[in-house]
Amino acid sequence: MNSAKKEDGIMLSQRQDAILREVVRIFTDTGQPVGSKTLMNELPFHVSSATIRNEMAMLEEVGYLEKTHLSSGRIPSAMGYRYYLDHLVQPTSVPQDIAQRIDEDFGKTYHQIDDIIEQSAKILSHLTSYTAITLGPESGSILLTGFRIVPLNPHQLMAIIVTSDNNVENNIYTIDDDFDTSIIEKIVNIVNDKLVGQPLTKVIQMLHNDVPAILSEYMYSTDGLLDMMDQLFKKAGSEKYYVDGQLNLLNYANNEDLSQVQSLFSIMNQSTDLRKLLDPSISDDGIHVRLGSELGSDALKNYSIITANYDVGHHGKGVIALLGPTSMHYSQLIGLLGEFRGELAKRLIDYYSRYDDS
Repeated sequence: MNSAKKEDGIMLSQRQDAILREVVRIFTDTGQPVGSKTLMNELPFHVSSATIRNEMAMLEEVGYLEKTHLSSGRIPSAMGYRYYLDHLVQPTSVPQDIAQRIDEDFGKTYHQIDDIIEQSAKILSHLTSYTAITLGPESGSILLTGFRIVPLNPHQLMAIIVTSDNNVENNIYTIDDDFDTSIIEKIVNIVNDKLVGQPLTKVIQMLHNDVPAILSEYMYSTDGLLDMMDQLFKKAGSEKYYVDGQLNLLNYANNEDLSQVQSLFSIMNQSTDLRKLLDPSISDDGIHVRLGSELGSDALKNYSIITANYDVGHHGKGVIALLGPTSMHYSQLIGLLGEFRGELAKRLIDYYSRYDDS
């Protein structure tokens, strides 16, 4: 008697599990529907071709396999992939040469945290030929550590801020002829006195509540200046998403459907859409795979996303992800993300330690 697993009331035997696992593996490797004769040579046990056909018919009946009109073979359905990912997938170890390549590609000196996050997306995309997305660590613990305003010419100022993760942000602003540049030093002193050392989230709050009243002692109108500062601090405190390998999406898109292609690239360029794709991993330590219909966009119906968070202690958590076709090599990629997130966290912790200790 074969033992069985239960999924939504459907019982699968160990033999059916093995058949479904092999169909997924062979279809991923070849891109071709899988027939009973092919399976007979690949299964870890011996059964007749007729028995395999019967089992495949059963798996098709319950919705885990489906036929294509081009062949008598079968391919995994979305339900089949879901079952495989929930019960059967076995992550593989990262080969030594890939681990060494990751180490080498990360191996340089970084001057800003964003450089490490951006590099991680590039490495993942180049390793896999899929689209890689990374979200930097949460910004809630980041403090404002410095603020300057530098006149560039009679009509332009540059505002510069430095944060506790050694990130530097700056913006150039055009000023009116009647702007009193003599008060710049007073403004800088006020910000450094009241805001430096505060979390960026609190800095933005104080810009709206406390600072206007103080600045009004020196300026008739503070709206333009506050807007300038508000934009800069929000930029420093915003979540940082980096996407690499966007063009890889076209390898699996219906290029005849221009609206779908436009939707794909729109998703990659909208932080709110990226946030929805990455959300399940932000508060969870696991590695997640979401398929087509689970992604909430018709443009992504033929895609899957694998997400995993990384943890850098009190500096927060971030997320790494791979977006590719439903028929990705899940066992390899889940193993890769598991290894990669540990390497990324180590690089970030090394970076933070230089400033935590100073």
